[in-house]
Amino acid sequence: MAKVAVYNLEGKKIEDLEVSDAVFGLKLNNELLHQVFMIISGNQRNSIAHTKGKGEVAGSGKKPFRQKGTGNARQGQKRNPVMKGGGVSFGPTKDRNFKRALNKKMKSKALCVSISDKLNNGNLIAVDSFKIEKNKTKIFAEALKNLDIKGKILVSFLDKEKDLILASRNIRNIKNIMTKDLNVMELLNNKYLLVSKDSIKYIEDKYKK
Repeated sequence: MAKVAVYNLEGKKIEDLEVSDAVFGLKLNNELLHQVFMIISGNQRNSIAHTKGKGEVAGSGKKPFRQKGTGNARQGQKRNPVMKGGGVSFGPTKDRNFKRALNKKMKSKALCVSISDKLNNGNLIAVDSFKIEKNKTKIFAEALKNLDIKGKILVSFLDKEKDLILASRNIRNIKNIMTKDLNVMELLNNKYLLVSKDSIKYIEDKYKK
């Protein structure tokens, strides 16, 4: 079975916690991670760029010049895309939809693969508890220093631990997330995953099936 090293907030190792290989012992699958990452990022994308077609731009519908005798190509209205100030042909519009459905099994497996990769690379840091004397940023920052974590850190909290978000949200390179909301995008965008022992058990119970 895979093992997760558990530390206290003073940086001392307490135990090696045995965890399920079905969640924490999977092989790296870059193709799956890339596919799920692109779907999640596409689902979060908003279509902002918008160009106006000839039916949206301001302008008269009057014929700009007579049909024959001018030497110019015939035109029916000033809003035509070939005219200056006219509409745009085939430009990006706000009606574009980048959303795609994500299979639940793919989503779950990709999450487990990503967590397993964190563990294999030594980037999964587990603590026995997040309990501190006061919800102070200085105290939480000192705990991170004791754990010798440097870089972008994703800190995952259970519902009962969410009050600690107040202590960690103002620390540089820290991203907070609820354990139930863990996803591939956040795991790949941050080098470390910091969780409590209770969160490890929550993840194992939720995904080991």
